[in-house]
Amino acid sequence: MLKLGRAQGVAIATAMHAGIPVTEYSPKKVKQSITGNGNSEKEQVWKMLQRILQLEEEKIDRYDASDALAVAVCHHFQNQTASKIPAAVSKKAGGSGRRNKPGSWEEFIRQNPGKVF
Repeated sequence: MLKLGRAQGVAIATAMHAGIPVTEYSPKKVKQSITGNGNSEKEQVWKMLQRILQLEEEKIDRYDASDALAVAVCHHFQNQTASKIPAAVSKKAGGSGRRNKPGSWEEFIRQNPGKVF
């Protein structure tokens, strides 16, 4: 887990340094977005991805690919939902988007420039 956390940190820092926006989703959020159940098994997620994306492949050798696809579809769904909320309602609710919200990576880097690079 420690090595995975370090790799994740390097990937996030590199993307942000290059100006690429970073969004994180918990596994539960991804599963909820795809299947409607945050406790779904990988097989259930794959079956729903097949339906959503009309994929013809019956089997998958490794679930790493379906996990990545599920995150991409989840991100798409989240952006679709966010784009349907009028700007006035979004600002009234206390948000102007994801950037620089308290606890975001952008906010952390802004407040701690010496800790990143």
